[in-house]
Amino acid sequence: MPQRICVIGGGAAGISAASMAKRTNPEATVVVCTEFEDVAYSPCGIPYVLGREIPDFERLFLAGPENYEQAGIDLRRETVVTDVDVANRTMTANGDVLPWDTLIVCTGWNYLLPDVPGNDLTGLTFVKNIRRGIELNETLNDVKKAVVLEAGPLGVEMLTALAHRGIETHLVDENAWLLAQVADPEIAEPVQQSLADLGCHLHFGVGLTGFVGTGGRLTGVDTTDGVIDADICVIATHKEPETTIGRRMGLKVGSTGAFTVDERMRTSVEGVYAAGDCVEVPQSLTGVAVQGLTGSHAMQQGRVAGANAGGGNRRYDPVNIPWGMVGGQVQIGGASFGEHLATSLGIPYVVGTANGISRARYFPGVQQVRVKLLAEPGTGRLIGGQFVGGEGIKERADFLAFALKRGATLEDIAWMENVYSPPIGALYEPLSVAAQNGLAQL
Repeated sequence: MPQRICVIGGGAAGISAASMAKRTNPEATVVVCTEFEDVAYSPCGIPYVLGREIPDFERLFLAGPENYEQAGIDLRRETVVTDVDVANRTMTANGDVLPWDTLIVCTGWNYLLPDVPGNDLTGLTFVKNIRRGIELNETLNDVKKAVVLEAGPLGVEMLTALAHRGIETHLVDENAWLLAQVADPEIAEPVQQSLADLGCHLHFGVGLTGFVGTGGRLTGVDTTDGVIDADICVIATHKEPETTIGRRMGLKVGSTGAFTVDERMRTSVEGVYAAGDCVEVPQSLTGVAVQGLTGSHAMQQGRVAGANAGGGNRRYDPVNIPWGMVGGQVQIGGASFGEHLATSLGIPYVVGTANGISRARYFPGVQQVRVKLLAEPGTGRLIGGQFVGGEGIKERADFLAFALKRGATLEDIAWMENVYSPPIGALYEPLSVAAQNGLAQL
């Protein structure tokens, strides 16, 4: 009998797992169950459609259901898995009992509704599902004032999107600066300024105390600094792993509240794998568990889980977490630790910084780029870094993550080769200059 592989979840991890499982074992029966109407689209693009930088939601779809049917994958949309019987290797989905030999859990994440008065009012919204994004796009036509709760990556993207729509937009965040969980204050400052230039009102060090409204509809967000009038509030809090069905199965959870997995994405239950935002993985330098990463991490985890579920032998390495985004008109990114996080964890470091340019100084469109590298005091081995500027941030974050993975040092980066081409690269690469300044600190 062919191997029976079932996948719970149709996001980046689930679809990647199913596709790789089928590719690894073409004879296997692969079933994917997702509670949502759609699969194979980019949720990360939703804020950019809402901000009218992307003209329509259709562009976010990568493939239709028929593509998976042609690939031999049994894709079941709007199908909720209500029970998994580990002992008998079955699961119940929309009342149907499906047998499995191998199970891959990719249940994703949720934003938690704040436990404050008024959290049942109409006008509180989450940005996650594309159908709800389409509905929100229509709603925004009548919105005059909006509040975004917390300045994580999605919050920053939504601030930009709402400002582009001409909506009076406020941020409420208890932290002292933007992206405080990942970015150092001086790296975040140009993004904050760019958002302010777009008209965003940034309320840092301000806590949420409740939501107020009339007739069941939101009219304001109550904070420790007073009430902010609002037609909608975008909830952009930390991503919480969705572990309900997995906990019922007895899957072990770790310090982040997500499922623990080994390097092959195997859970604590034999024959069950997991991937995506419902799992935690080790950070490369410290081994500390992290959760709630990016879509690229979810996709790669799903690929590893699917390959191994289909009989392959793939490993998922500890992560250095390259990240990057646009806030206002400024790009920001990095990998692994910044100075603020390293200090909080008690990790010793030296810093090398540089203010450089993205192109030749005489070429039109040249942009400023600020680089900040952290390294071990004795060896000079890189432990992280951050970047902010007008362009070229994503490529530097990718490069830094790879350099971290290979154990590169300040010495390596100080003497690295780099592209010099006036339209795309300056003679002096800012990364190399920052590393030279870091060596001087050593």
